[in-house]
Amino acid sequence: MADILKRDERIPEHLAGRRLDQAAAEMFPEFSRERLKSWIQLGELTLDGRQVRPKDKVIGGERLALDTRLAEETRWEPQAIPLSIVHEDAAVLVIDKPAGLVVHPAAGNPDGTLLNALLHHFPALAGVPRAGIVHRLDKDTTGLMMVAKTLEAQTALVEQLQARSVSREYDAIVVGAMTAGGTVDAPIGRHPKDRQRQAVTASGKPAVTHYRVKERFRAHTHVRCRLETGRTHQIRVHLAHVRHPLVGDPVYGGRLKLPAGAGEELKTLLREFPRQALHAHKLRFAHPVSGESIECQAPLPDDMFLLLDMLREDRESHS
Repeated sequence: MADILKRDERIPEHLAGRRLDQAAAEMFPEFSRERLKSWIQLGELTLDGRQVRPKDKVIGGERLALDTRLAEETRWEPQAIPLSIVHEDAAVLVIDKPAGLVVHPAAGNPDGTLLNALLHHFPALAGVPRAGIVHRLDKDTTGLMMVAKTLEAQTALVEQLQARSVSREYDAIVVGAMTAGGTVDAPIGRHPKDRQRQAVTASGKPAVTHYRVKERFRAHTHVRCRLETGRTHQIRVHLAHVRHPLVGDPVYGGRLKLPAGAGEELKTLLREFPRQALHAHKLRFAHPVSGESIECQAPLPDDMFLLLDMLREDRESHS
C-alpha cells in the first residue's frame, strides 16, 4: 500500500509573519519546498483546518496539519532489465545508464525504461515518487545517475540539485577544433517554432555550462563539461550554440562534416555514429543521510572510446 502521511503541529511563535510555505519548510525540513507548496495548493496541508495559499502569512500558534497519500507507481510494471550499479547503500544508488535506455515511461515508451528496471531490482521503490529518480539523462546519453531509495533521500537530493551543490561532469566529442575552453551562460527554453526542441532564448531559464578542452584532433575536440544548471538538453544546446555541436546529435548536430583526407573507416564511423557523443563521467554529491561526500566515475562507453582512438590515428597520420 502507498504510505499515508499525517502530521499535526502548532506553528511556533518565532515564525510569526512568515509565509505559510516558508513556515512549513522550517517545520517539515525533510520535504522539499516544491512538494510542500503542492500539498498546500491541493488542500492536503491546511492551516487551522482551512485551505489557504502558500503566500498567506501566519501569526503563530495555528495548527498546521498534513494529510496526504504518497501514491505508489502501480501503473508501471517491474521488468528484468540489467542495471550497472556503481554505488549502493540503504539510501541511494548510482547507476551507469547505457545508451538507448529511456529513463521514464512516456508516450511512445510505455515500458522498457529505467524506472521499470528499478522497480524489478528494488521493489520498495514503488513507494517512492518516480521510483526514486531525481534527475534524468537523455535516452542516448550514457553515464551516471542518482536514484534515491527513500522519500527522505529523494527530498534531500532534489534540494541539492536545486541548490546547485551536485557536481556533474560530462565527456563530449564535438565537431570542430576548439582553441580553448570557456563558459556558456545562455538561457534555455522551448524552441519558438519546434516544440520538440530546446533553444537559447531570452525567455528561457538560466543555464550555465563550463567546458574545457581535453584533446584536440584535426576537425574534432574531446571536451569535459561541467553543469551549473540542469536544463533539458543543456550541453547539446549550449555546444551547438557556440558552433561546436556534438558528434552524432540527430537534433542539434547540423550537417555532417568530415575531416579532409580522412580514411574510409573514420568517415564511415562518423556517418553512422548512432547517438550524440555525450557521457556523464563523474558525479559528486553529499550523502542524503550522513552528509559524507560521495564521488562516482564511469569509464567511457565503447563507442566513444573507439571514436577517440580513430580520431587520434587520423591526427597522427596527417601530422
